[in-house]
Amino acid sequence: MTEKNDAKRKIHILPDDLINKIAAGEVIERPASVVKELVENALDAGSTEIDIALESGGKRLVRISDNGEGMERDQALLALERHATSKISGESDLFSIVTLGFRGEALPSIASVSRLEMITRPTGSESGWRILAEGGRIDKVTECGCPPGTEIFVRDLFFNVPARLKFMSSDSAEMRHNQETVASIALGYPGVSFRAVHGGRTFLETPAVSIPADRVVSVLGRGSHAGPYARVEFTGDGLSLWGIFSHPHHTRPTSRSIYLFVNGRPVRDRTLMHAILQAYKGILPRGRYPLGALFVD
Repeated sequence: MTEKNDAKRKIHILPDDLINKIAAGEVIERPASVVKELVENALDAGSTEIDIALESGGKRLVRISDNGEGMERDQALLALERHATSKISGESDLFSIVTLGFRGEALPSIASVSRLEMITRPTGSESGWRILAEGGRIDKVTECGCPPGTEIFVRDLFFNVPARLKFMSSDSAEMRHNQETVASIALGYPGVSFRAVHGGRTFLETPAVSIPADRVVSVLGRGSHAGPYARVEFTGDGLSLWGIFSHPHHTRPTSRSIYLFVNGRPVRDRTLMHAILQAYKGILPRGRYPLGALFVD
């Protein structure tokens, strides 16, 4: 017994598959994390149209399809390697990142805990590539016909990590996280067309718009008559902000429909949230919250 315990205490290098699973635990918490990472990759690839399809709250399937810059075979394979990225090449780049993420950094984490299929074709190429991976291991690479862009299927999330799978929420609970994630990204990118479906039913569809306020009204008013809205604006003290918020008669039971952005990125911030709720103090019923989005630069 002592020898076994001593053996466990010895320092050793972890195998790559275990390293990837640990990394996946840091990046991928639930299906909404997969949606966020893959949609951000699509945006960084210059996509103007993004389609999202989910099954069983994303646990059985997350599919992200885009019309952005696809990848050649070697680039696509590199994207599934840890610490591979097109976003930085040196230390100085860390202080001037303008992209949403590191394409190739989330993909291996996702692939290590799912059955992943990637179909990609760069603009100008006559054909694309289809890559199949399971549990982080690449099984098959074949040439195929496909439209320019990238389509990724993530099936059976956490199939090989039973402990993580056991603590997944119900389909409806996971869908709430997915809806919030998609809405948040769509609000921040009004110039991109989004369509998202779950089980064949569309839960968000919004065309590209040139006026950001139109996107806010489109997203917040999905599935209901949410108007009218009030607009707020301020410039000074080194910042500018604008936002759109619902009138007091249109509320929700939680603050999930209040979206905050700082320098274009979605955030959760108590100070900003408190300021918004203070503006409604005395005119909202107890336990009710407005709908709205605030953009601070």
